[in-house]
Amino acid sequence: MILGKRPDVERFLSRPDAAVRAALIYGRDMGVVRERGQELAAKIAKDPNDPFDVAQLTDGDLDADAGRLEGELAAQSLMGGRRLVRLRFATEKAGLDKLAAEALTRHAAGELNPDAFLLIEAGALGRDSALRKVAEKAPAVAAVPCYEDEPGDVARQVREALARDSLSLTSEALQLFVARMPKERGVARQEIERLALFLGPGSGATATPADLEAFLGVEPEASLSDAAADAFGGRLADAQAGLRRAAQEGESGPAAVRAMGMHLGRLRRTLTLARSGAGLQEAAKAAGVFWKQEREFLRQARSWTLDELDRIQPQVLDADRLCKTAGAPDQLIAERLALTVASRARRLGL
Repeated sequence: MILGKRPDVERFLSRPDAAVRAALIYGRDMGVVRERGQELAAKIAKDPNDPFDVAQLTDGDLDADAGRLEGELAAQSLMGGRRLVRLRFATEKAGLDKLAAEALTRHAAGELNPDAFLLIEAGALGRDSALRKVAEKAPAVAAVPCYEDEPGDVARQVREALARDSLSLTSEALQLFVARMPKERGVARQEIERLALFLGPGSGATATPADLEAFLGVEPEASLSDAAADAFGGRLADAQAGLRRAAQEGESGPAAVRAMGMHLGRLRRTLTLARSGAGLQEAAKAAGVFWKQEREFLRQARSWTLDELDRIQPQVLDADRLCKTAGAPDQLIAERLALTVASRARRLGL
């Protein structure tokens, strides 16, 4: 059965139905998946880390031993309590998905230890996932999809968390902070805790947008733009640091690759205009270069050539294509592209 509405999910997590033998918690936001999984595990087992009553498995365990999951589900509790079998499922292998689905089907039907509870925490399972199909149809299984928090949900979390430290934000500051929050819930909670420390726990402060300026720093998009400029300027360490900072702020690998593609496009337009007779500074302004970045951009434009940009562009396009492939390590792809660009820039004397 599917539990898609928040009240139903919260009710189940706080008081799991005794007739439910298993739960599949899945979604793109692994922070929400882990948080809900931990909450449910604490309701099923007195100690979710107890090695006697709790079995902790991963998809790697299933890959190594196809019968491991059913074996754990058939085992009896050594201490007499309710047994918890917790599977962290992070693979896209169809064979393992089917294997887990078969074990879930048998357990939901009561063929294994009926007193055991199976908790599966997974990523963004597609509609063709056998595991997801079983969970959604079986009455004894709760399927809990986890979506990215809506701005209203994030605002509520921020208000509640800060209130516990006697802190608050004005409506304008709250709107600004929520707009800049990372998309992944686990990282977002860390940002809220960091904000509380910044404002002073227990101080009773009500922060305004001006109070948040030093805390928020630059936009994630600005981090990506700076990282792209660093890569084309031959500063690899700075470029990688900018990419990782932007990733922590919620920007993905594809956005980083796009930022480098846009920087290449500005260089190309600048050099094309300069070839047609425009002054380099005039051409840079026409290409949309911000005045604060103009000096560094012009330094790069004097070293890069249209031929060199033509040589590097296929690699930017390849990185963009690879980032859009399901399951691709997009952050690693972006960092590898930054390495390639920075290395070429260093050979050009930058």
